[in-house]
Amino acid sequence: MLLIFWSITLKLNNMSENSNDNGKIYCGSGTEKFDGNLVEVSVCLSRIPQEHRWEQKNQKTGLMEWWTKLKVQKKRDGADEYGKTHYLEVDTWKPEPKTEAPKDDLGF
Repeated sequence: MLLIFWSITLKLNNMSENSNDNGKIYCGSGTEKFDGNLVEVSVCLSRIPQEHRWEQKNQKTGLMEWWTKLKVQKKRDGADEYGKTHYLEVDTWKPEPKTEAPKDDLGF
């Protein structure tokens, strides 16, 4: 079982620094610990664009909460010079809008 511990760090950075030419939005990094059973991450919340966040009411407390979907990916080249083994990417996938099937006008 892989346990992921979220250590969230708020950093104020320029929004243009967080994406690249392939459209991916990077918002943090992480370090693998305890033989891979734990990935400790830092998330730059200001790098998450508003169109990829949503507000939802907590059913138990009644309070409004902000949510986003993130991907925790292992770096292909292993650890970098700072010991970071993972990166965080905003999940930007959106479902295709449903289109209604054309109706046959057969007169039935």
